[in-house]
Amino acid sequence: MKYRRLGHNGPTVSALGLGCMGMSIFYGETDDAVSLATLRHAIDRGITIFDTAELYGNGHNEELLGKAISGKRDGLIIATKFGIRVGEGGVTAPNGKPDYVRAACDASLKRLGVETIDLYYQHRVDASTPIKETVGAMAALVKAGKVKYLGLSEASAATIRRAHAVHPITAVQTEYSLWTRDVEDRILSTCRELGIGFVPYSPLSRGFLSGAFNAPDDVKRPKDSRSIMPRYSDANFAHNKALVDALSTLAKSKGYTVVQLAISWLLHQGTDIVPIPGTRRIDRLDENNGAVDVVLSPADLAAIEAACSKNAVAGLRMPERAMSTVNL
Repeated sequence: MKYRRLGHNGPTVSALGLGCMGMSIFYGETDDAVSLATLRHAIDRGITIFDTAELYGNGHNEELLGKAISGKRDGLIIATKFGIRVGEGGVTAPNGKPDYVRAACDASLKRLGVETIDLYYQHRVDASTPIKETVGAMAALVKAGKVKYLGLSEASAATIRRAHAVHPITAVQTEYSLWTRDVEDRILSTCRELGIGFVPYSPLSRGFLSGAFNAPDDVKRPKDSRSIMPRYSDANFAHNKALVDALSTLAKSKGYTVVQLAISWLLHQGTDIVPIPGTRRIDRLDENNGAVDVVLSPADLAAIEAACSKNAVAGLRMPERAMSTVNL
């Protein structure tokens, strides 16, 4: 594993982290025993940053991660997020009220079984609560020793600036991949200006860039939210599959998998970038980790761009309702 500094004021972390969401929710049936084995394997392979949230299984994911890191806490950066949960009507509206921030932190600490959360994100910006109030409450958690570093997820450039003025923001987490590149317009440059690290989630566009899916029906299964994702729809699937096939051909010509090519492309976008691909399987984890050794030349990067340009993919990255909560 290779390592990078997360932001100007942040910790040194593995160049790749592990997104834990799919071990509890959204991507089909789960198996705690398999997930625990993968988490422990990740630690053994040098991954140091693990990403979870109170949303993922309404705390189940944090509890699972807590079990995995028990006795192995030293040197790990545990990141979790607050602000949205799953209720009877589905995912709740974002909540950034100070009282909720404090209560959510205490609950996450208990579920994780740790005394301090290394990186605490606001999962989605709460448009009804001024960001200075939310970040002010988060800063109080730092002062109390419950949190070390602060982060934001899916925030706009303007919100990042306002938040950073209240307390230094160490990391911003937003979807970023070969297929989702809108952060290149303003958010990445803002983070770099302010010395904030960038953590791309879904670097394989919810698995589509893995090449594992051949038809829309492949994700039409119980508990798999990808069945409602526009890019997996009947209307867009064939177009997007052709892009994956082109990238896969390019990757094979270099002796890599398309997964490794896609993740390496992200790593080549800057040393301030720490992707967090998610997986439940040890073999997939090892494949992901192989991306840190992939070296892409300027000609390789140009070939990737030719095979899959910035706006080539068809369909929104999330359903419209979910898109309404990002970039606020």
